[in-house]
Amino acid sequence: MEEQAFVHKSVLLYETVGSLNIKPGGIYVDGTLGGGGHAYEVCKRLGSGRLIGIDQDADAIAAAGKRLEHFKDKVTIVRSNYENIKTVLEDLELSKVDGIYLDLGVSSYQLDKASRGFTYREDAPLDMRMDQRNTTTATDIVNTYGEMELYRIIRDYGEDNFAKNIAKHIVREREEHPIETTGQLAEIIKNAIPARVRATGGHPAKRTFQAIRIECNHELDVLEHSIDTMIGLLNPGGRLSIITFHSLEDRIVKNRFRTNENPCICPHEFPVCVCGRKSKGKVISRKPVLPSEKELEENSRSKSAKLRVFERG
Repeated sequence: MEEQAFVHKSVLLYETVGSLNIKPGGIYVDGTLGGGGHAYEVCKRLGSGRLIGIDQDADAIAAAGKRLEHFKDKVTIVRSNYENIKTVLEDLELSKVDGIYLDLGVSSYQLDKASRGFTYREDAPLDMRMDQRNTTTATDIVNTYGEMELYRIIRDYGEDNFAKNIAKHIVREREEHPIETTGQLAEIIKNAIPARVRATGGHPAKRTFQAIRIECNHELDVLEHSIDTMIGLLNPGGRLSIITFHSLEDRIVKNRFRTNENPCICPHEFPVCVCGRKSKGKVISRKPVLPSEKELEENSRSKSAKLRVFERG
């Protein structure tokens, strides 16, 4: 069988690249390199500049390396998580950069390749690791987390109204036998949701699979703890552009950007600031940038995408 290619149609491609205000001699970091779609467009705009591409997925690293072969003299690719961006740059003897961007979407390759264990549409080992060097898989989560812990994850990360019943069904099923495949889990979720609800909307397992994937890869924690660091690595005028795909990610980005713009914690009645917290810059996108009608028609996976941009002062 022919090996599946690493495919990821870059969302908000030109909007994101445009938001960076690229200088031909600047240094830019793609924190979620993926297949290299955004990186390719950034490299086209570089002269003597440099791009650092970071990704934790070995398949993405290989695919991006091929796609960016033409620009190999100005591209450095590092297998890591963007939460380690400061260390990655220090190892490259870089202290500041002119732009950083993240595309937080899961790639089509990861979603569609059954063996990666992200999809609920085919039966495969329940994995969901973006970095396969990590030891904890989705199988570990569904078989070892307590019922209340599973409920919290599905409720908070999946925003599923039936989180309590889904968690109860998972725990009940695993008492009979371990839950080890995507097909098993999808069937359990389906049985936990009323038939009238299953008849409308998308796949009943979508929200729970999203929730477990987020937990497995610590996605929200990584985002929450990395934004301030990334802003601190920018040169004056440098920009941080982040594409999110669900409300939890977007809320984190919006709140962290707002706090970096206005970090003052003094009571409103104080005539002047005495806390000493200084602004790190300004939010460029007061409202998120959304995909165009044309993009929505061409790529259904772009429909929940939002781009927010922060500029270092």
